[in-house]
Amino acid sequence: MSMMKIPKRYWIVLLTFICTSVCYVERVGFSIAYTFAADAAGVDQSSKGTILSTFYYGYACSQVPGGWAAQKIGGKRVLLISFILWSLTCALVPLDPSRVMVLVIARLLVGVAQGFIFPSIHTVLAQWVPPHERSRSVSLTTSGMYLGAAAGMLILPSLVKYRGPQSVFATEALLGATWSVLWLKYASDPPRSEHPKAAAAGFGESLLPIKGNQKVKVENGGTSTRTSNIPWKKILLSLPVWAIVVNNFTFHYALYVLMNWLPTYFELGLQLSLQEMGSSKMLPYLNMFLFSNIGGIAADHLVTKRILSVTRTRKFLNTIGFAVASLALMAIPIFRTSGGAIFCSSVALGFLALGRAGFAVNHMDIAPRYAGIVMGVSNTAGTLAGIIGVDLTGKLLEAAKATNSDLSSPESWRAVFSIPGLLCILSSIVFLLFSTGERIFD
Repeated sequence: MSMMKIPKRYWIVLLTFICTSVCYVERVGFSIAYTFAADAAGVDQSSKGTILSTFYYGYACSQVPGGWAAQKIGGKRVLLISFILWSLTCALVPLDPSRVMVLVIARLLVGVAQGFIFPSIHTVLAQWVPPHERSRSVSLTTSGMYLGAAAGMLILPSLVKYRGPQSVFATEALLGATWSVLWLKYASDPPRSEHPKAAAAGFGESLLPIKGNQKVKVENGGTSTRTSNIPWKKILLSLPVWAIVVNNFTFHYALYVLMNWLPTYFELGLQLSLQEMGSSKMLPYLNMFLFSNIGGIAADHLVTKRILSVTRTRKFLNTIGFAVASLALMAIPIFRTSGGAIFCSSVALGFLALGRAGFAVNHMDIAPRYAGIVMGVSNTAGTLAGIIGVDLTGKLLEAAKATNSDLSSPESWRAVFSIPGLLCILSSIVFLLFSTGERIFD
C-alpha cells in the first residue's frame, strides 16, 4: 500500500534513471570487453578507435528521428522498442576482433537503437515532471549514466577475466530485457494538467501531434487554435538552442574520450592493470553520479527560493562546472600515479556532471513541448563529438606511439586531454553569451 502512495511521476523518473544506468553499463562494457579481446588479438590503437567510434555513427543518425518518433507515437513506446532492439543485438552478436564487419554492423545497430532513448526520455519527463522539479528529475535520470558506468568499471573487468569478453554481452542483454519488462509493466501515458501555469510550462501536455487545427482551452475560459507543425526553422536558427548544442558537444567529447580511452590510459599510459586497481577505477563515474544530483538539487533550490532566475541559475552552474573540468582535464597527464589520475579524472567528470544542471535541463526551459526534438538536435552534436573524439584520440595515440615508441610518457597523452579542456572553456563562454531560461517555443 505504501508503494501505491508514491506519485506516479516518481516511478517514471526512477525507471528512466535505471534506463540510463543500463545503457551506460552497455557502453562501458563494450569498451572493456573489446579492449581486452583486441589487445589479445594484437589490434592497433587506430583500428581500436575506429571500432569504438562506430557506435556513435549509428547513435548520431537516430537522435533527431528519435525526437520525432517520441513526438509522433510517444516516448513510452519508443523507449521500449529501442531497448528490445539493442538487447537482442547484444545477445546475438559474437565478440570476435577478427570479424570486423560483424562488429561494425552490430555497433551501428546498437547505436541506432540507443539513439532513440535520450530524446524519448526528455519527452517523457517534460510530460510528467512539473517545472519546479525538472532540474533534480533530469539530473537524477542522467546520473544513472554515471552510476551505470561506475558499476561497469567495477564489475565487468573481473567478469571479463574469469568468464571471458562474451559474458559481458550476455549480461548486458539480460539487463536490457529486465528493464523492458519493468517499463512495460509500470510505465503509462502522462496526466493532463488543468492548472494554467502548469500548462503554460508544458507540464501535463501529451506533446503528441494534434490532428489538424484543434481548439484547446486557455486561461480566460476561451479557446485557441494550435497546429501540429514543429517549428524546425525556428529551432535550428535559435541562438539559445545552439548554446545547448555547443555545450552538449563539449560535454560528450570529454565524456566519451574518457569512457573509451581511460582504460587504455591506465594500462598503457600508467602501466596499471584494471583488475588490480580494484574499486578506485569506478570513482570518476561515481563522482559524476554524486555531482549530477548535487547540481540538480542546487538548481531547483536557487530557482524555487528565487535566489537566482532560471537563466542565471543555468549559466552559473554551467560555468562553474565547465571551468573546473577544463583545469582538471588538462592536469591528468601531469600526475603519474593511479591516485593522481583518478583524482583529476574524478574532478573533471564530476564538475562536467554539475554543469549538466545548466545546459542539459535547458531543453525543457526553452521548449517543453518540443523537448525531445531539441534534445535530439543537441544530442546529435554530442554524438558527433563521440565520433570525432574517440576516433581522433586513436589516431593521436598511434602517432604518439610512432614518435615515442610507446604510450607511457605524459607527452603521448597531453593532446588527448588538452583538447576537451580547451573546448570546455570555449563552450562555457558561448553558454554565458547566448543561453536563456525563458520559454521561447510555444
